[in-house]
Amino acid sequence: MTGSILLVYGILAVTVLLFVSERLRLDVVALMALLALTLTGILSPEEALAGFADPVVIMIAALFVVGDGLFQTGVASSLGRLPARLAGNSETRLLIVIMLLVAILSGFMSSTGTVAVMLPVVMGLAWARDIPPSKLLIPLSVASLLGGMLTLIGTAPNIVVSNHLEAMGRDPFGLFAFTPIGVAMVIVGIAFMALVGRRLLPDRPAVGAPSGKDDPSVEELAGSWGLPAQLHRLHLPVDSPLIGSSLKELDWAGSLGLTVLEVLRESGERGRFRPGRIRDRRRREAGSSDASSREDREMEPALADTVLRAGDLLLVQGSPDGVARLVSRGHVRLIEETREGDPTAEESGIAEVLLTPRSRLLGRTLKEILFRDHYQLSVIGVKRMGELLEGELGDVALRFGDTLLVQGEWEAIRRLGRETRNFVVTLAPREMGPALQPLDRAPVAVAIIVGMLGLMTFGVVPAVTAVLVAAVAMVLFRCVTVEDAYRSVNWESVVLIAGILPMATALENTGGMQLIVDQLADAMEGTGPILLLVVLFVLTSALSQVISNTATAVLLAPIAFQLSAGIGANPEPFMMTIAVAASTAFATPVASPVNTLVLGPGGYRFGDFFKVGVALQALVLVVTVVLVPLLFPF
Repeated sequence: MTGSILLVYGILAVTVLLFVSERLRLDVVALMALLALTLTGILSPEEALAGFADPVVIMIAALFVVGDGLFQTGVASSLGRLPARLAGNSETRLLIVIMLLVAILSGFMSSTGTVAVMLPVVMGLAWARDIPPSKLLIPLSVASLLGGMLTLIGTAPNIVVSNHLEAMGRDPFGLFAFTPIGVAMVIVGIAFMALVGRRLLPDRPAVGAPSGKDDPSVEELAGSWGLPAQLHRLHLPVDSPLIGSSLKELDWAGSLGLTVLEVLRESGERGRFRPGRIRDRRRREAGSSDASSREDREMEPALADTVLRAGDLLLVQGSPDGVARLVSRGHVRLIEETREGDPTAEESGIAEVLLTPRSRLLGRTLKEILFRDHYQLSVIGVKRMGELLEGELGDVALRFGDTLLVQGEWEAIRRLGRETRNFVVTLAPREMGPALQPLDRAPVAVAIIVGMLGLMTFGVVPAVTAVLVAAVAMVLFRCVTVEDAYRSVNWESVVLIAGILPMATALENTGGMQLIVDQLADAMEGTGPILLLVVLFVLTSALSQVISNTATAVLLAPIAFQLSAGIGANPEPFMMTIAVAASTAFATPVASPVNTLVLGPGGYRFGDFFKVGVALQALVLVVTVVLVPLLFPF
């Protein structure tokens, strides 16, 4: 064994350990490995940077844009409403419908994007039917992973193994080459979860579940957080001594335990309507003469430097005693009449938001990130592991799994939902419906997807070209803006893949790959291809529980190809096995981003994933050993 081989193995071992430890972001680790290979002279700068020009990297980035087009136009959300109509009142039927729909979506969108779209839908269905979310959310994540096996573009490992076949002079897998195996896996997975898996899932009642039909109302959601008694609307009379003072100068949070969430003031532009303009129809229809209800008002964010004016309407959260003190001093007047239990204006409301595993907010406080200034929303509650946190929320260091109750304009809440790297809107009241209605570009988005699939199916252009055409078309036909297109790309995944691809080149150049192949070949001398297939499945599946399944596929695909050549077998069945096994990241909450996304909302523990995941992995292994050799002979 040469020194260069030892060096590559050392860099690879450290890379895997850093992946597992999660002390650093995965893309940072990949770039560190890339730099180590370059600085030690194992790779030339051209070889090290070749991953960023690889078709698989470009294709995956473009797929994020295509998926966001489906999300922005409302196509994905419309499909997500189907379970409510198809499942009826049966919990088992609901589980089956959700898994089937999620699997189909995941065949053409990223699994993480699919779960992000479906998570609030499934949570709402669980609340409405008094089903613990823990009974539905692991099936949701499992279905998204199984659905990735349906098509070439369903998940990154599929593209990785197909591109490696092509790079080695073999025909790549077609768009639907995975479909027969994927369909079988989806059927087996759904049957397992419906008959066995759901019995292994915990039955933990969710804390503070709102009641109601489908999505809760604002009143129900606020009630589940204990907020109705804490929200107040105040009017500033013309003789109030507070006029001319800024919110920072008043410091109501420190002195009275009150936080100003919104300031509604006369716009002076009664002739035109724009987002943020509020009309209090109920008071006007009732013939009220209150000046605060007769005038058109526009909502302004309640920032530290906001200066109060005569006639302002303030939405305030906090102690009723603090409000009573202000009223008794004559500083404000309390407005008692609101919509039933809903103290928010017509174009504002509340929603539950979950922090994602890779959120940039983790470990920071709301004050540090200037949450209200940046997102034009106020955080009026934080739950950690289902428990409502007390005290000054602005000073709480946020953790993964924290649920935030945000308040502000519906449009601002919808914009927050697009920050998919940082947040997932897990529960939005039914009053938010108009803001989430599908846009008029939905038919265009569907036509673009159909065109992309047609180009790929009939081989008119290479797969990467077809996906790029679809991504550009989504922008040109205004299904997604240029800014949202860039924002939709999970750059961590893109850089991770581009950074780890040259590791295979380093193993090849130094002879490290051949050494691994030789050692495995010696250990398996005299055995048949079936045993090799089993070994590759187990190795890939095990690694996918602790590091990225894409990184696992990148590392093991070249080894599988070499081993197949060593025993004189076709590489296709082994490459297909690598792709299938890479999508079996069921057994730990950190095995895949989709598992981590459902961890908090489902109230799961590590063992919940392990019990269901290991049994399902064993079942998928059996199906793979039987089916893959039939479809892809040795």
